[in-house]
Amino acid sequence: MDLLKYRIKTLFRYQDLIRELVSRDLKLKYRRSFLGYVWSILNPLMIMIVLAIVFSNLLGKNIENYPVYLFTGRLLFDFMKNGTTNAMRSVTGNASLLRKVYVPKYIFTLSKVTSCTLDLVFSLGAMLIVMLVTGAPFHWHLLLMPLVIIQLYIFCVGLGFFLAQLNVFFRDVQHIYAAVLTAWQYLTPIIYDLDKLEGIPWLVVLIKGFNPMYYYVAQFRDLVYYGQFPGMRIFLGGWLIAFLMLFVGVWSFQRAKDKFILYI
Repeated sequence: MDLLKYRIKTLFRYQDLIRELVSRDLKLKYRRSFLGYVWSILNPLMIMIVLAIVFSNLLGKNIENYPVYLFTGRLLFDFMKNGTTNAMRSVTGNASLLRKVYVPKYIFTLSKVTSCTLDLVFSLGAMLIVMLVTGAPFHWHLLLMPLVIIQLYIFCVGLGFFLAQLNVFFRDVQHIYAAVLTAWQYLTPIIYDLDKLEGIPWLVVLIKGFNPMYYYVAQFRDLVYYGQFPGMRIFLGGWLIAFLMLFVGVWSFQRAKDKFILYI
């Protein structure tokens, strides 16, 4: 308990640094860009339009308002992919600074996921535009979206910590994780309806039982697309997975952090 209090105090002590790192990431991302932060809305919007055109006739024939269905899955997965990928490089990417001054190393990982969260918030504007254009109903359940985003944020922080410490010692992790993300994307019901896989029961069990992103996409889709509160299994399961991943990530990061300086 004392250690937890110390970590929390340290986090608040460096909150200004976290804010500066997040601001730096956002500025670098849109540096020399004429439209700037508008790209946070335009980019997911254009990608969604392309995907909707390509897959609507292949996989979305029996899915009502396929663009919104697609967007609710793609939005969360892109956040997870970008947040964890950036977090994975957070320690090695700040090696020069870590060699010169003492800064809690987890600050860099946390700031990467946080900056991607702000991108996600901007991207929600694109989702609302798609809902308006396609005539999708606006349910009051939309107000509960932060519940899912917080779960996914905690999960990404935990996974980011785990990948960041692993990447310090094994740089091949970056390439392996890129391949894992590709498989992970297709094992998440983003562009297809999971009910269409009923003929492959083992795959449905794999997705529902062992794919963390299923829990977050299903919850988000229930709130935005179906206008209903998620079932207790996926709602409680999402929180459980998030905190379990956070525990694993923090434990592995804390265990290895003192050796970082020898490898970065």
